[in-house]
Amino acid sequence: MGIRTHGLPGTMAMNDIHTPVLLERAIELLAPALDKPGAVLVDATLGMAGHAEAFLARFPGLTLVGLDRDLEALAIAQERLAPFSDRIHLVHTVYDGIGDALDRLGIPEVAGVLFDLGVSSLQLDRVERGFSYSKDAPLDMRMDNTSDLTAEQILAEYSEHELKRIFQEYGEEKLAARYAQAIVAARQTTPFVRSAQLVDVITAVTPVVVQRAGHPAKRVFQALRIEVNQELAVLERAVPAALDAVAVGGRIVVMAYQSLEDRIVKRLLAAASSSSAPAGLPVELPEHKPLFKLLIRGAELASDEEKARNPRATPVRLRAAERLRRAA
Repeated sequence: MGIRTHGLPGTMAMNDIHTPVLLERAIELLAPALDKPGAVLVDATLGMAGHAEAFLARFPGLTLVGLDRDLEALAIAQERLAPFSDRIHLVHTVYDGIGDALDRLGIPEVAGVLFDLGVSSLQLDRVERGFSYSKDAPLDMRMDNTSDLTAEQILAEYSEHELKRIFQEYGEEKLAARYAQAIVAARQTTPFVRSAQLVDVITAVTPVVVQRAGHPAKRVFQALRIEVNQELAVLERAVPAALDAVAVGGRIVVMAYQSLEDRIVKRLLAAASSSSAPAGLPVELPEHKPLFKLLIRGAELASDEEKARNPRATPVRLRAAERLRRAA
C-alpha cells in the first residue's frame, strides 16, 4: 500500500513531523533544474507539505505549485507553508489536473515535478477515513471527501464479477473470486458499513495457511481504495500531463509504493525516453531523438538506513527523468 510519510497534526508539533520518504534524494535529483531564477516546482501530491517545505527552504527563488485532492491536507499544508506564502500556489485538484492548474495560474512550463504516490499517513491514520483494515471505521476510503464514490457504495452495488475484477486487477489478489462471492452472499442479510465487517467476512473464508502469510484483507482494501479514488486511471493521465509541462532541462521525480503504480510510471518514462525512429533507419534523425533521458537505471530503493529509520519507506520505488528537447 502506498504511503506518503508524514506525522499527524494534533499529535505532535508541526516542526516535529516526520521527514518525508527519500527527501534528500529527491532534492538531489531535482536541484539542477530548480537552482535557477524563476524556477517553478509542482508538488503533485502535496500531502502535509513535508517535501514542499524542504524545497522552499532549500531554494529561496523557487515558486511551488502544490496539488492535492484532500482538503484537510491542503489546510494543513497552507498552515505549514505560511512562511513561504508569497511563493506558493495551492490547488484543490487530483494530480491529473496538473495541466489545468498551471493554465489557470498562467504558468506555461515548469522546472520540476514531484510525485509521491499513494495514501498519506494523514489519511491512513485518521481512523474515520476508513483506509486501514486494522482499525474499525466507516467504509469510506475517499482521498477527496467531496467526491461521491465510497467503499461502502462499491460493496453494496458492484456485482460479484465486478468485485472479483477489481480485487484481481488492483489488489493482485489470488482469492479474488472467493472474496467477491463471500461479500455478495453476506450483503444479502447485512449491508457493509464498517471496515471490521469486511475484515470478518474475508478472514472467515481465508485458509489458515494463507492468513499466516499476512493480513488477508490487505489486498482487498488496497483494491477498494484504488477503485474509490481511480488512482491508476488518474496516474495514466497525470504522468503524461506532467511530462508535457516540464521545460527543457527540467526534471520529474516519481515515487511509487506498489507494483501497479510503478509499472505505469516505468512504461510512461521509458516511452518518453525512447527514440521514435522507425526500426532499420541507418541514422537517427534529430526529430526522432528521445524527448527525455532517464536519470536512474531501473528503480531506486530506499537505503537500509532509511528503511530502519522509517519503515514506511520500505516499498518505495523512485524513478526520474530530464527533458532533453521539445518535439518539433
